Amino acid sequence: MTDYLIGVDGGGTGTRVRLARADGADIAQASGGPSALSRGIDNAWTTINGAIAEAFAAIGIDHIPMHACAIGLGLAGVHNKEWAAQFVAANPGYAALALDTDGFTTLMGAHGGQPGAIVAIGTGSVGEAMLADGAKVEVGGWGFPAGDEASGAWMGLRALNHIEQVLDGRVEGRAFAREVVAFCGGSRDAVQVWLGKANPAAYAGLARFVVAHGVTDPVARTILEHAGREVASIADALDRSHSLPLALCGGLGDALRAWLPPETLARCVPAQGDSAAGALRMIQRHLQGAAQ
Repeated sequence: MTDYLIGVDGGGTGTRVRLARADGADIAQASGGPSALSRGIDNAWTTINGAIAEAFAAIGIDHIPMHACAIGLGLAGVHNKEWAAQFVAANPGYAALALDTDGFTTLMGAHGGQPGAIVAIGTGSVGEAMLADGAKVEVGGWGFPAGDEASGAWMGLRALNHIEQVLDGRVEGRAFAREVVAFCGGSRDAVQVWLGKANPAAYAGLARFVVAHGVTDPVARTILEHAGREVASIADALDRSHSLPLALCGGLGDALRAWLPPETLARCVPAQGDSAAGALRMIQRHLQGAAQ
């Protein structure tokens, strides 16, 4: 018997969990560190279970009653089918499980399960759409550094390239460059060490400097204008007719609104819910389908 529904949004920067009763009523939320599958299957489950345990503790339950839980998960890295299969095989005991990309659960949350399109921009980026006939369209989501255009990691990589040129004396640096250099250690040698350890989340951590200096620094402005065009390109590929509502989602969605081409911004609507809410909706549909 399913007493609890769990919705999980797991990405390269953090994990968000929503706990609901069997009827879908939210009863608790919690968060944790990254649970992208690229960080390892065991790490993903450890992080997810830690956040779920915190949610149950908030309602006075000391241990996760896995046998009474159905869990829906939208995770970064599910595009890699080997990782996805390994993750499902490592299910620690949840009674029912539905897994998809964090892009798909973001789509489900943003439009309440109805037709629409989203461009999700966080550590990575992806576009997802559900057409009127229920067909699913996906654009991007290729991963960093080959893809993930307009994402935090994509912006951070460009910020790093700029400070490399500044440190070399190839171009002049301003406050934007000085702040990024300081964040990465303050010297050429320190930046080299930073680069040797950096993962997509570390690059994405530099996006805040790009956003903060977008109005005042020409390099940051160029990065953001390019990001806006990339978002528009993803949105156009999702819905050539421009007939679907479009939501910008993820941690950088709001920040990039100001840098969108006007015709793309005009299509945007507020998201109804987040990816964790979409994961809850996904597991509800999974259970309904299983019952038929």
